Amino acid sequence: MALSESDICIAILNWNGLHHLQRFLPSVVQNSGSARICVIDNASGDASVSWLRDNFPAIELEVLDRNYGFTGGYNRGIARLNAELIVLLNSDVEVRKGWLSPLLARMNQNGVAACQPKILALHNPDQFEYAGASGGFLDFLGYPFCRGRLFDTCEPDTGQYNDARQVFWASGACMMVRRKDYIDAGGLEERFFAHMEEIDLCWRFLNRGLEVWVEPASEVLHLGGGTLAKSSPRKTFLNFRNGLAMLYMNTHGFQTFGIILLRLILDGLAGIQFLMKGEIKNCLAIIRAHFSFYADFGYWSSKRKTNSEKTRVRIPESILFRSSLVLQYFLRGKKRFSDMKFQ
Repeated sequence: MALSESDICIAILNWNGLHHLQRFLPSVVQNSGSARICVIDNASGDASVSWLRDNFPAIELEVLDRNYGFTGGYNRGIARLNAELIVLLNSDVEVRKGWLSPLLARMNQNGVAACQPKILALHNPDQFEYAGASGGFLDFLGYPFCRGRLFDTCEPDTGQYNDARQVFWASGACMMVRRKDYIDAGGLEERFFAHMEEIDLCWRFLNRGLEVWVEPASEVLHLGGGTLAKSSPRKTFLNFRNGLAMLYMNTHGFQTFGIILLRLILDGLAGIQFLMKGEIKNCLAIIRAHFSFYADFGYWSSKRKTNSEKTRVRIPESILFRSSLVLQYFLRGKKRFSDMKFQ
């Protein structure tokens, strides 16, 4: 039986984001039809909760006892929600009329565990937004990129990526998931706290034989940088540490250690680049990221074992990029997704 809008719950995670709720929540309420809306609050210290109760009493509210981060907050909130489909929606996303229907139609296909819309930049709606663009991919060293965004280069949207297709990962800024698949896969990795967590989750979906899609017939606008600025050393630490852990947990065999070694070299070069720019704190964040990864090696190894036991199929070649994004972007000057050649 096909699912309908009433089977959807839009889950918005909030932590001291009153200004985002005031600006963006009205568009979600206005344009989401019969879907339920729930705000999961990570023990905010601002007036978010009282403002929601006063201004949007019909919206469901799950107030957590402390800040569990993006990962823990969503895991606890989704565990309490009774809905077939959950939309993980950032609080700084503006949605357009009719945005849910294409995502719902895609999720009604057998085997689809997650999908995302086309994500455009709020400040420039003719340009793809950094966090997801038109669907995400990984290179063999674990560097993420998107249709419409390679590293910090975001392409203008001219309709070149309007086709729906399978992707490696869907953006946590706006991702519809089947709740059962989310729970069965273990949810978001809570040690990550934030950053790379949706890629790790989607990788587990793929290893279990499920599909992840982008559906560009749905469009949303994302402000971005609402939690941590792009230049934040904390963000640098989380991205580098989580990237290493994700690679180790989801790859198998001796190839993993060769990949980790190559990442160690490239991460060292990234640290040198930060030093040359005078960004000493970001350089130190990379060093701390590696020490943190090695310090928790036992934990990551236990997760790697579990993931290996749950792996059922090989990931389709059509979504694997077996070359190096660093090589293609920095040495060969390829700045557009359409320049990337998949096997």
